[in-house]
Amino acid sequence: MRCPALLVAAPASGQGKTTVVAALARLHTRLGRRVKVFKCGPDFLDPQIHAVASGQPCDNIDLRLAGEADARWRLARAAGENDLILVEGVMGLHDGEPSAAELARQLGLPILLVVDAAAMAGSFGAVAWGLKHYRAGAPIAAALANRVGSAWHAELCRQTLPDDIAWAGALPGDAEAALPERHLGLLPAAEIAGLAARLDAMADALAGTPAAELPPAVPFAPAPPPGLPPLLAGRTVAVARDAAFCFIYPANLECLAGLGARLAFFSPLADTALPDCDAVWLPGGYPELHGEALAANRAMAAALAAHVAAGKPLFAECGGMMACCEHLVTVDGRRHTAFGLLPGETRMQAKLAALGLQTLALPAGILGAHTFHFSSSDIPLAPACHARAAGGAPGEPVYRRGALTASYLHAYFPSCPAAAASLLTP
Repeated sequence: MRCPALLVAAPASGQGKTTVVAALARLHTRLGRRVKVFKCGPDFLDPQIHAVASGQPCDNIDLRLAGEADARWRLARAAGENDLILVEGVMGLHDGEPSAAELARQLGLPILLVVDAAAMAGSFGAVAWGLKHYRAGAPIAAALANRVGSAWHAELCRQTLPDDIAWAGALPGDAEAALPERHLGLLPAAEIAGLAARLDAMADALAGTPAAELPPAVPFAPAPPPGLPPLLAGRTVAVARDAAFCFIYPANLECLAGLGARLAFFSPLADTALPDCDAVWLPGGYPELHGEALAANRAMAAALAAHVAAGKPLFAECGGMMACCEHLVTVDGRRHTAFGLLPGETRMQAKLAALGLQTLALPAGILGAHTFHFSSSDIPLAPACHARAAGGAPGEPVYRRGALTASYLHAYFPSCPAAAASLLTP
């Protein structure tokens, strides 16, 4: 099967990849096309923007986090159901191992290169040429100059491109169109005021450029999704989902449903009781921004404690684990009472504490995961085990207390569905 597709990459983070992908998704969706967006690498925030821009969930694909087979069947499914596939790269084009360049080569995706040209002109083509021919090379088909100062500035950039890289146009520098950020990246989509209007303005700016043209169709080999055993059949998994707990891969929800689980969503911020359930999943997010509300909701703390006391599983990851401690201390020193399911406290800090892909070996298999946090937790429990970081170094600790399993890890459930199911079964 064939479907128009592009991987949008850049020389580094902060060059405008997310803006261009969201603008393209919005533009083609407005034209009546069905657009599927993917994000390369572990990311929860950019996909929220793309979901709003395209009108459907944005999945993650990554050769290390999930494997090539997972990426291929998701792309094949998307090719059969959509008019355009867009993939946003991660960091710089050749950063990481495997990089976005390697993903594009293996999956046959042409690359649209986005370069922040605000402080360059004659070097624009050199940057694009170097990224295309570095090491094993990258299938860069076209390059777009972002944040140009004038039409003449854009023309200077265009003139530098080599013959094997097409000109995709230019976008002006526009501070009002920039997507707002905080310590973990972009703001969640629900918190961005006027997001729809921003997306429309970004799409309008891109509409007159060659980048707005539908790219050539790419062949995708048929690849059926993996069969999932009914390990969670007949079980209800309560999933926390609100402003404090919003870091959820759509693929994780799909995986749980494929394992047979019924999903019931609840808000630890607003609800006073859990749904009728057999297991609870507290995903990551921003509990540190909602310390007062969490501290005030003693009914939810009691409900979670009763759930664990009854021997029912609770899996808490990153922000979920932070909320399970006795106290949560914000970066300005304010100390909030948390759920109290784990001894100790979590303290926010201005400096990044951990970042990177890791794996977690469980009796049922090895889960792909990643860690990314600006906090440290003082939990006076011996870890049940540790994840493994790059090169086999010890990674994040995993704590167990009764039916509670907690860690800073964000797990990607499709990487090993059986292991994911084991976290939610007694």
